[in-house]
Amino acid sequence: MKRLFPAPLLSLSLWALWLLLNLSLSAGNLLFGALLGLLAPIMFAPLRPLPARIRRPGVAFRLFFVVGRDVLVSNVQVALQVWRARSRPPRSAFVKVPLDLHDAHGLAALAMICTVVPGTVWSELALDRSVLLMHVFDLDDEGRFIEHFKRTYERPLMEIFQ
Repeated sequence: MKRLFPAPLLSLSLWALWLLLNLSLSAGNLLFGALLGLLAPIMFAPLRPLPARIRRPGVAFRLFFVVGRDVLVSNVQVALQVWRARSRPPRSAFVKVPLDLHDAHGLAALAMICTVVPGTVWSELALDRSVLLMHVFDLDDEGRFIEHFKRTYERPLMEIFQ
């Protein structure tokens, strides 16, 4: 059964997402969504060497809402900074953030967080996964930014994945 459905929750999610994106419950969409949900996890299983193990789901739940709040707040902050860029141009900078997180799943989640929060961009990860190079749109204090980043995102991800 595990060979046919390597990730049943993922299969069900893909099927539901297909139906939601197409806004149709026609027989063709139901069948194609089910086929997509069945075949995609089977085809992509070799690309995922180890299954993710979430150790603290409550922390993951809280982190989800923290990131959501940060996305909203950062959108407003970046918009205001762009709006008044002539009077006070942003102080963009590259920041090297030392990492204690080394789990591949945690780093993938951290990359997604950096991507969705406006004002930050994941630029490079050291080969030994010890340092993350980030571009920050407007940086006041590098030390304070690093401490905030590690406390807000890295530490919860370490609790979840390591």
